Amino acid sequence: MSKISNTQIGKTDKPKRKGKAGASGTGSGTEAGATRAAVLDMLKREGALSASDIGPALGLTPMAARLQLYALEEEGLVASRSEAKGRGRPVKYWSLTEASSRVFPDAHQSLAVEMIQSVEELFGAEGLQKFIAKHGDMQRGVYGEKLSGAKTLGERVKRLAKARSDEGYMAEAKKDGRDWLLIENHCPICSAAKACTGLCAGELKVFSDVLGKGAKVTREEHILAGARRCAYRVKTA
Repeated sequence: MSKISNTQIGKTDKPKRKGKAGASGTGSGTEAGATRAAVLDMLKREGALSASDIGPALGLTPMAARLQLYALEEEGLVASRSEAKGRGRPVKYWSLTEASSRVFPDAHQSLAVEMIQSVEELFGAEGLQKFIAKHGDMQRGVYGEKLSGAKTLGERVKRLAKARSDEGYMAEAKKDGRDWLLIENHCPICSAAKACTGLCAGELKVFSDVLGKGAKVTREEHILAGARRCAYRVKTA
C-alpha cells in the first residue's frame, strides 16, 4: 500500500465527543465494533473517501462517520489529506495507513517468510523454484475444482474471486466493458511475496491456467509495486 500524508486535525475542525454516542452513530460494544470494521473494510476496498462518502453507504450521518474516522486516526489506522473543492471548505479524504495492515488477515506471514528463506538456504535457487512450482500446482488443483462446471468466463472469474476471498484476499469480480476485472483489495501473504517475488509471477500463471484457454490475464495494478490493490484484467483471447 502506498504511503499517505498525515494531516493534523485542528481544534475547530474536530468535533467534541461527550458521553455515549447514542444516535451519533459511534455507539459502543458490538455495534460500535461492527461499524468500525465496516469503515475499515470500505476504505480497504474503495481507497480514499470522505466522511460524506462513507456515512450514507453505511447508514450513518457524515458527522457519525467523521467521529469514527477520528477514533481510527487516534489508533493510527487512518490518515487524512485535504483537497480544495470550489469555493467551499476543503474536503478531507481518508485513507488507511500502513499500520492498518495489522487488522487484516496476514496468513502467518512471519512463518511463511521463514519457510521461504529456509528452502532457499537448504536447496538453493533451483529448490525455491521447485517449491513455487509445487505451490502453483496445488493452487491449480484447488481452484480447478471450484471453477469446475462454470460455463462462462464471467462465472469462472466470479468463482475465482470467491475462492481468493475465502483465503483472505478481499477479492471481487467486476465487469469492465467487454472484459472482467479480478480485484484483490488485500494481500494476506504480502511479506512472503516480497521475500519471494516468484510467488506473484506464479499466481498470474495459475490464474491464466484455471480461467481457461479462452482467457488472457494481465496484471494492471500490483501491491508490491506500491498500488493500493492488485487488479487483473481478464479478456477473451
